Amino acid sequence: MLKNDLIVRTIKGETVERPPVWVMRQAGRILPEYLEIRRSLSGFKELVTTPELAAEVTVQPVDILGVDAAIIFSDILVIPEAMGLPYEMVEGRGPFFPETVKSSSDVEKLSIAEGKELTYVYDAIRHTRNTLDGRVPVIGFAGAPFTILCYMIEGKGSKTFNNARRWLHAEPELSHKLLDKITESTINYLKAQASAGVSLYQVFDSWAGVLSEALYREFCIPYLERIAEAMGELPGIVFAKGAHFAMRDLLSTSYRAVGLDWTMEPQQYRESFPDKVLQGNFDPCTLYASEEVVVERTKEMLSKFGSSNHIVNLGHGVYPDTDWRKVKLFIDTVKAHNY
Repeated sequence: MLKNDLIVRTIKGETVERPPVWVMRQAGRILPEYLEIRRSLSGFKELVTTPELAAEVTVQPVDILGVDAAIIFSDILVIPEAMGLPYEMVEGRGPFFPETVKSSSDVEKLSIAEGKELTYVYDAIRHTRNTLDGRVPVIGFAGAPFTILCYMIEGKGSKTFNNARRWLHAEPELSHKLLDKITESTINYLKAQASAGVSLYQVFDSWAGVLSEALYREFCIPYLERIAEAMGELPGIVFAKGAHFAMRDLLSTSYRAVGLDWTMEPQQYRESFPDKVLQGNFDPCTLYASEEVVVERTKEMLSKFGSSNHIVNLGHGVYPDTDWRKVKLFIDTVKAHNY
């Protein structure tokens, strides 16, 4: 039984007394307690694959920042690893794949992850739930199929992911085959997270903004919808950063909530989609401003959404050099806002 079920009631369209709030990348980065744990380990992946520690850093923002939900500490790239394409997390550089997908034979070699390959994630979810003891719900997550494809082909982060985009044009059938394998793997993974006890989930399409509207409709929307349909009654959020051109398509999917980045105005979607829950969309850079400005801008954002079907969040992940006290101020300001 959840003591704080605001986010669950909100995403289901029920009436709530105030908006729920959580922050993308809240587990880690800005918290001294997280950094202390990281310093004691060999690297990021050790933290991801050690359930007790992953659970500890998942709960930290609930204790310190007062968020209304915990999101399990993991990484979207556990899926390609479970499919047979391991990654490394290079300090100061980010993710790196020693081997990438280059040909049809590489796609053939990849397996569809059954879910059991990622037991450490489900164990972390169970540890987290035991520690929280119903204080707040746990959010599960996965990367969107296109975003995962980007890393599998590019092998690292990129501003344009031109190699991945080239595949969509030059190898459309093979791209669909790879996206199909990723999608099935993701469904299995999210279903196992649901069995472990998450109350809702989010799909991150971090690199949606590098595509055109036509490409997004062909190579992204169908696979995102398959995930939402497969998850049934478990409520989901889809967040596609930079995808202005796809917002109406995303709002028409089976996801209960759609995330907006900080460049998007909620009013333009409210009239056409009055029943869809919107998430977002405070500019994470505003957290560098003075306390007075943070409070003022937070209240302005709340008034723009203007209804009870709003999950408050940033318009992207919190930046690592942000003062955690500013994040707490943002959260406290939201929690003082009553409908």
